[in-house]
Amino acid sequence: MGIKNFFGFTPTQSKDKTPRLVAWSALYFFCLLCSYFILRPLRDEMGILNGAVNMQWLFTGTFVAMLAVVPIFGFLASRYSVDKILLYAYGFCISNILIFYLLFTIQGPSKGIAATFFIWLSVFNLFVVSLFWSFMADLFGSLASKKYFGIIAAGGSLGALVGPVIANVVGRYFSIGLLLLLAAFFLLMALCCIHFILKHRPEKVSDYKDDAKTVTLKKLFGGIRQVVRSPYLLGIVGFVLLYTSISTVLYFEQAHIVEQELPESADRIDYFSKLDFTINAIAIFGQFFLTAKLIQKIGLPLVLTSIPLLMAIGLFFLGQNATLPIIVVLMVLHRSGNFMLLRPGREILFTVTGFEEKYKAKNFIDTAVYRGGDALVGWIFAGVSAIGWSLGFIAFMTVPLSILWGLVGFRLGKSQLEKENALTLKDKMYEKHV
Repeated sequence: MGIKNFFGFTPTQSKDKTPRLVAWSALYFFCLLCSYFILRPLRDEMGILNGAVNMQWLFTGTFVAMLAVVPIFGFLASRYSVDKILLYAYGFCISNILIFYLLFTIQGPSKGIAATFFIWLSVFNLFVVSLFWSFMADLFGSLASKKYFGIIAAGGSLGALVGPVIANVVGRYFSIGLLLLLAAFFLLMALCCIHFILKHRPEKVSDYKDDAKTVTLKKLFGGIRQVVRSPYLLGIVGFVLLYTSISTVLYFEQAHIVEQELPESADRIDYFSKLDFTINAIAIFGQFFLTAKLIQKIGLPLVLTSIPLLMAIGLFFLGQNATLPIIVVLMVLHRSGNFMLLRPGREILFTVTGFEEKYKAKNFIDTAVYRGGDALVGWIFAGVSAIGWSLGFIAFMTVPLSILWGLVGFRLGKSQLEKENALTLKDKMYEKHV
């Protein structure tokens, strides 16, 4: 984007407003992830309700839903300002939660409603979080992001810490309907935070909006075009696919083990909510005290390499002993490491890109590509399980993928630094001519 980011201001112009924007952004992410994590244990239980052996169908349904979302978002991004996109998207999600409240209250968790809810929440999670980080990548530049994204992510982790506690208490003593209403409330609070940020963002806003009246297929699928034409974005696609491959293998192994060892629904919801709490407690500590320091001291390349290589070691041990304690340790390492290092690091990759890369391409990668990887690996997992591969052997076979994931992350971190240096040089040259 050169001299100015999407909102049209330089770091020096925004010094006085930055602390408030960081605080409100952290609160926004808190409310967003609190809403999601109130519902996540319910989603995991709805998945098992249909049987762990049928999980690949839910992942495929999620991928198909994501493919439907891509052109819709392309249409919105081509016709409306970011302000309206944010307000419409979150308002629509709140209405969806209220619809599910009515369905669960009237009919209860039937298999059809359970499958629909699982797919919807899987789409909701990736879409709203992707939109959040696109917004943040525009609001803060490349250098500021390395300083503040850890703090903002910590706000989200605090929400992800509170959400499971609410889910655990409400799930045990109250109804599913109350979980949905509380999730809708926190999402409404996130909408209020968005309103404040939009109102108090720096002056001289240059909000992107396509001037053309017609919306062509080229515009609808602009994110895909950006990805295909950019080696940098293709590298991010590879990183995301490898990440989701490891995630899906762990998720499926966990589903099979939990189904075998925890036969009661209440016990499974309790397990999932406690797991989420543990993961997010570790993540929030790391985001407050480690994320920014590690990114600045060891650099983005090593940050993006660290968790993949640790996962390779963990998968080796899972291959030797596929039990619930081992899968718990791996899930904690994988997800807390993602919240602490990989997610902030991955979002920093987009701070050196333009508007279409930040919104259209990023949304396509974070949604359709992510869930496409889920669906593909889900069917592979189901296939190799059907021919007799054990959970341990599948874990062994995933180790090389985790090593490749780390290598791709290292190269992406190097590329981001090169692009950042080029943009910094361009800004300095501009200042000399002004």
